[in-house]
Amino acid sequence: MSIRAALAATLLSSTAPAQQADDPLLRPIAPESATKWLGPEAPIRVFGNFYLVGFEGLNVGLIDTGAGLILIDGAVPQGVRAIEANIRKLGFRVEDVKYILSTEPHYDHAGGIAALARDSGATVIAGTAAATVLRGGTDPSDAQASWLEPFPAVSRLRMVRDGERIRLGAVTVTARATPGHTRGSTSWTWQSCEGRQCRTIVFAASLNPVAPPAYRFSNPDHAWLIASFRQSFATMRRMPCDILITAHPSQSGGAEKRQRLGQRAKPNPYIDPDACRAYAQDFAAALDERLAQERAPRAQ
Repeated sequence: MSIRAALAATLLSSTAPAQQADDPLLRPIAPESATKWLGPEAPIRVFGNFYLVGFEGLNVGLIDTGAGLILIDGAVPQGVRAIEANIRKLGFRVEDVKYILSTEPHYDHAGGIAALARDSGATVIAGTAAATVLRGGTDPSDAQASWLEPFPAVSRLRMVRDGERIRLGAVTVTARATPGHTRGSTSWTWQSCEGRQCRTIVFAASLNPVAPPAYRFSNPDHAWLIASFRQSFATMRRMPCDILITAHPSQSGGAEKRQRLGQRAKPNPYIDPDACRAYAQDFAAALDERLAQERAPRAQ
């Protein structure tokens, strides 16, 4: 076992109560794959009332609205106790989480949501097209369907449309549909302030056009999926965006930004008005490259 895996295992085991050793909502999912995401991280304040309470490979966001907390994503079930411990380290109570926002119905981001919702009493909010999977179903049209693991179903679920606003305390979060990676992928945006300085934060769903090698994005039957990606790239480019947080930190230079923030770098390394445009451009290029590879003549 690597040093990182050992640290993750130690952290997760130390935060799991003995009486819930066989909790069905906490049973590990894809443990070998999840290990690479669950490197432990101390919780940090990114800007204003916004914090990160997740891991090296999976971002989990927390907003203090003044009238309760909003959590964004839930990682995998075996990471739930570490997320809850990070919330407490910041001086907050898990029971004060009122809403849990979901970026996508894949097990690496939504697998822990059912347990977090149960422990907090929160309502889960997600894009309309994510409902079937979050409730325990499947989506055969998902490009990654053959790779995916089932995860605990969410019961208290509120669906929102593109542009719909969620208000709690002093914060208004807007849902932005960014389908492609999944049909129900939703990014979330709001303003946080430090004194008189306010910034627009985007917690973005993945735009990664990833799929098994045998999957053909170029198949005419998948034209709707290509159109979804193109629409989402355009949405992300146009979105007001001072601070970008991606569901996987590696998709937006999260490790470097976190390190520099910890070193008290000035200005705040997370502030980058070009980040959302660059994020969209990177994955638009990745999709074009995948399509070019699929359409290239095969060597005889």
